[in-house]
This record gives sequence, structure tokens and C-alpha cells, in this order.
Amino acid sequence: MPIINCRKNENKALPMSYVWAHKYYRNSIVRNWTPEEISMQCDLNQWLSATVLTDDERVMVLRTIGYFSTASSFTVNNIILTAYKHITNQECRQYLLRQAYEMSIHTEAFIQCCDTLGLDPEEIYSMHQTIETMSAKDDFVAQIAVMSSDKNFSLDTTKNIQKFIFNLVAYYIIMEGIFFYTGFAMMLMLRRRNKLAGIGQLFENIMRDQTTHVAFGCDIIKEICIENPTVWTPAFKDELMGMIKHAVTLEKNYVEDICPYGIMGVDAEQFGQYIDYIADTRLEQIGLPKLFQQVNPFKWISQSFEKKPELMQYHTTEVKY
Repeated sequence: MPIINCRKNENKALPMSYVWAHKYYRNSIVRNWTPEEISMQCDLNQWLSATVLTDDERVMVLRTIGYFSTASSFTVNNIILTAYKHITNQECRQYLLRQAYEMSIHTEAFIQCCDTLGLDPEEIYSMHQTIETMSAKDDFVAQIAVMSSDKNFSLDTTKNIQKFIFNLVAYYIIMEGIFFYTGFAMMLMLRRRNKLAGIGQLFENIMRDQTTHVAFGCDIIKEICIENPTVWTPAFKDELMGMIKHAVTLEKNYVEDICPYGIMGVDAEQFGQYIDYIADTRLEQIGLPKLFQQVNPFKWISQSFEKKPELMQYHTTEVKY
């Protein structure tokens, strides 16, 4: 049963066509967590203190929570309204539902951050509209992934399958796989300095989930291209690489805005190098060449971000696009 365009027996769970997709589901069940498990009393005490956090660190925390709080909602909406509609394989759909559940947990985590620190929800949840570099990222993804509003859209042509892959790249590769990781790095840097450790734990849990989401998305993209080889043209690959390259520019603009003078001993140039490194990793995960040739400047985060055995992509088919 193919990943897309198979309405016959789409509710039949066995036999499985993609055992690797079910592995993602089983692995996620083992990692189950909830925000309520994490104590944030020390975080509140530090947030109320006039000496623990610098002004720049406070801005970074607010911007990061602000971006994630709405981006998670955008992502789960796309899973339910677009990905689940067009991915017709049952075991892949089962993981999509699990991913949507995990994204709802992430949304709850950001609500908990706001409630615990006493943040203004109007400020936090409107940042994606009021902060130019943040809205530019959301607008970019939204322009790529416009399919959820088109009820008549179907994967009946090569061009439309390419549009669907663009959608998957926008959410799995760009939003979840690139845009989220700068925020992860910043929040985990705070935790390494014993600041906002509870929130840092929330973000580490979220990053672990997101790493698996991205790996699944990459496997889905590769499988669709294997099953529909006419979509993987040189022009299409160039478009994808151009889209990711532009996303990197947007993320670097956002970092320069959020910490123009650097933060915690790290400047915007080093964050930019990290963004390049992540983008190259994502390109390789979907069978495209590196664009930036950068090494990871944050070696301490590599084991959390890169492919641990339990988080490796499970798709083992040799990619021969």
C-alpha cells in the first residue's frame, strides 16, 4: 500500500506495508511525558529575582516562548488538516496522530510556562504578528503550505505531489527541523548555567520529540519520492534547496534581532553557524547535498540533536531518486 493515493483498505492495520513507520509510533509511546511532571518553582523564583537573569536573557526567553507557543499550533493544524488527509497509509497515519498528540503536549507546556512565570498571554501569543523577524518566518511557511484551505486539492498530478512535498518540507524540515532548533539551543544554554532549569527540561523533552518528528518527516518525503520518481527532477531539487537556503536567511535575521549583542557568550555569528549546520543535516536527511559545509559549534548539544540509536530514521530503502 503506497504512502499516498491509496483509498482501498486505508483503514486496514495489517499486514503493514511500512514497519518503519510503526517503529516511530512504538518509540514515541516509550518516551511519553507531560509538563506537569516538571517542577518550575525554582524557575519562578529566578524569574522574579532582579539579579539571576540579564535583560537580554529575559528578552530571549519571552521571544522563544512566544515563537514556540503559536508555531506548535500551526504545525498540529497542518498535521490534521493536510498531512493526515493526503497520507493514506494506516501505520503512517497512526504516527501522525501520535505526533499531533505530542504537539498538543508541547502547546500545554508553553501554557504552563506562561502561567508559572505570570507572563502576559496577549503579549506572548501575538508576537508572531508584532515582531517582524518572527512573522517573516511564519509567513514564509504559510505561503509554502497553503493546501489545507483548498478542499479540492488532490495528489492526482506530478505537480500536485510536488506541492505536497513542499508542504512537508515547510513543516518538517524548515519549521520543526530548522526554526525550532535555535530556540532549543538558547534555552538549553540557560539550563547549563543553572537558570530556568525546569523550563530547560521542558524544552529538552520537546526537542527529543521534535527530533523524532523530523526523522519521520524525512522518511515520508523520501518514500513518496521513491514511489513517485517523476517528482524528483533537478529543477524540483533546486527549488527545495533554494527554499531551505531562504529559510536559513530568515532564521539568521531572527537571531540577529533576538540577540544583537550576543547572549551567554555566544554571538549571532556562532548561532548562524549552528543554523547552517542544522540545515545541512536536514538536506542530507532527504537526499540533497549540503549547502553550507559548517561544523557544529555547540558540541554539547550534538548528542541531543543528532541521531541517537533510538531516534535514527528507520527508513532503510536505498534512495535512488
